Amino acid sequence: MDGRQRAAAAVAGATALALAFGTGLALGGDDDPGRPLAQPPTRQPVGDPIALANADLTSTSSCEELLGWYVDRGLERVTPYGWDSGMVYAMEGDVAGSEAGRDTSSSTGAPAVPQVDGATSSGTGTNVQEAGVDEPDVVKSDGEVLLRVQDDELTAYDVTGDEPTYLDSIDLPDVADAEILLAGDTVVAVGTDTAADVVPSADDYWQVPLATRMLAVDVSDPTSLTITHDYSYDASLVSARLHGGVVRLALSAGLPALDFVDPGGLRTEGSALERNRDLVRESTLADWLPGITTDDEREDLLDCADVALPDDEAGLGTLTVVGFDAVAPETWDASAVATDSQTAYFSADRLVLATSAWGVGWGWDVGRGAPWSDDGTTRLYSFTLSGTSTTYVASGEVEGAVADRWAMDEADGVLRLAVGPTSMTGNFNSVVTLEETGDDLHEVGRVDKLGVDEQIKSVRWFDDLAIVVTFRQTDPLYAVDLTDPSSPALLGELKIPGFSEYLHPLGRWRMIGIGQSADAQTGMTQGAQAALFDVHDLTEPKQLDVRTYAAGSRAQAGQDPRQFTWLPDRRTALTVISQGDLGTTGWVSVLRVEGGELTNRMVEVEYGEEVAQVRLVPLVTGKVVLVTGDGVSFFDLDG
Repeated sequence: MDGRQRAAAAVAGATALALAFGTGLALGGDDDPGRPLAQPPTRQPVGDPIALANADLTSTSSCEELLGWYVDRGLERVTPYGWDSGMVYAMEGDVAGSEAGRDTSSSTGAPAVPQVDGATSSGTGTNVQEAGVDEPDVVKSDGEVLLRVQDDELTAYDVTGDEPTYLDSIDLPDVADAEILLAGDTVVAVGTDTAADVVPSADDYWQVPLATRMLAVDVSDPTSLTITHDYSYDASLVSARLHGGVVRLALSAGLPALDFVDPGGLRTEGSALERNRDLVRESTLADWLPGITTDDEREDLLDCADVALPDDEAGLGTLTVVGFDAVAPETWDASAVATDSQTAYFSADRLVLATSAWGVGWGWDVGRGAPWSDDGTTRLYSFTLSGTSTTYVASGEVEGAVADRWAMDEADGVLRLAVGPTSMTGNFNSVVTLEETGDDLHEVGRVDKLGVDEQIKSVRWFDDLAIVVTFRQTDPLYAVDLTDPSSPALLGELKIPGFSEYLHPLGRWRMIGIGQSADAQTGMTQGAQAALFDVHDLTEPKQLDVRTYAAGSRAQAGQDPRQFTWLPDRRTALTVISQGDLGTTGWVSVLRVEGGELTNRMVEVEYGEEVAQVRLVPLVTGKVVLVTGDGVSFFDLDG
């Protein structure tokens, strides 16, 4: 690793729930980007190579050895038709969560079991997975200025007056599906690089890594926005985080795009295979490792010593973590694991990568058209984060499938996972705890048979508690006590029709679930619903009230929890409800919690594809900004 301080950061107790957020949205265009670019990017001074002491991860002594490692494994994957088409799906975004500090104050009559606690938006208006770790969104605010991306444009608004006032906008060139982070007077925008040569064709979409573009924008004068840095990474973006002014990008480079041939005409399968194997042998490290490009100059993003190599059973690819100061992205640290992981969990000082336990695709070596799968085990790699550096500390594995990052959490040095069934488990879901023993992640506790024959729909993590919702025909809500990590225990469960795709705590003993109603006999979904839960006694959770929406409606927060906002001072939840496929209408559902009941008021706000862009951003003044595809305004909470 480059310029890294090798002291391993102590793992802070994660006293928060996991709040999921969904995928990014498109951003928007102007004429002149106006970008006096800073000096070219440079790496931190080279320090010691990545520290590895575990058989699951090794390092190489030279770049030649590293290339040989990639080539040897590439030869196992190549076929007469190119790469073997084995595709690993990360299933990102299916599980929803939220975060908040746990209230440990005493209370008369409080149960002697773990408790839930309230959660609100981050300081920039975005719901996040971990306290103090901000995540990208299409809207950010510091309380005075609101910034949004739409249609290739970054726009600034003054939100201190009676109505939001337009200040300035700037084109963000050659980037799509961008999201932004706000660090002081700097906006960092990240999205797909539309100008990169590696953008794949539709036929080869899964084979070729997308490139990621990063633009830094000076917003110190919101009436005159200026692009200061413009970089492209030739790898796809898995996730981005901001903590303490440091931005981290997790980037995935899959199998390289080589000029493979296919059988046909005079070319037999045997000759095509030999030609394709030759192309793998002739590949270079530039084909396998991501680089960084600025002003049309590409340079290495990593040193060979920064790449950790997993065992032979892990998927082939390169997952790179790049760390840089938001105001000085031209200098960075980078570390990588040679795996195809698409799942990355971040806390303030910890990163955990998970390789999917599912393989879905078509393997040539077992006959084209024959599906293949792996061994049903998810591999885990844990790193500490300090400053801009990333330091490997431990690795391990767990039987079962980790659906996405919302199924992962860390507290007091314990990694907690919600896993689904694979060939190595029964047909049920589990909560698993792992601790670091030297450089191993060692399983210490497990609760099985949560939702037999059912699928995990949502997970919420607390200090000493997990709430897991599964679904097939009914909606079991499970409360798992994690007070003793070596002996997790099922406290209680509640079975009701429908399911909650997103759970949000409203205090120590109340939760709201946003999801879908369903027929109790058939399991067929009917429309969106919001349910209020009493978890005062976790051994017997109760549903206090439920509000259903029109048939065919969808609760947007189930796919993107950034479309849910909780206002604790007003005991009010704002969530986006949509209906229709080709012609879509979007409403804000204003849900007030009054005693043990929910009251609802519907406000029609948007139409078509732009329903997915609706955001409700709370300000410290008590106002809420409504952001739609058509504009920015203050939302009337009282109607």
